[in-house]
Amino acid sequence: MGKIELKIEIDADLLAKGQAAGLDMARTLENGIRQATRAESDEDKARRWAEENAEALKAQRERIDAHGVFGEDLRTW
Repeated sequence: MGKIELKIEIDADLLAKGQAAGLDMARTLENGIRQATRAESDEDKARRWAEENAEALKAQRERIDAHGVFGEDLRTW
């Protein structure tokens, strides 16, 4: 991908701190945008799924506690 010129406004003190720390401002901005737009990690997806399905998971655990695991009476081991 090619590069384009971008004019932005930034807090002067923040810019001074970044420059004093020897940061490459263009690279820092690019990395920040990449991080902000990256795909959700598998761990984040799993956590979100568990939160969204907490009620169903609780109901399933309660059903198993009350009635056992489906097919448990058919096991031969």
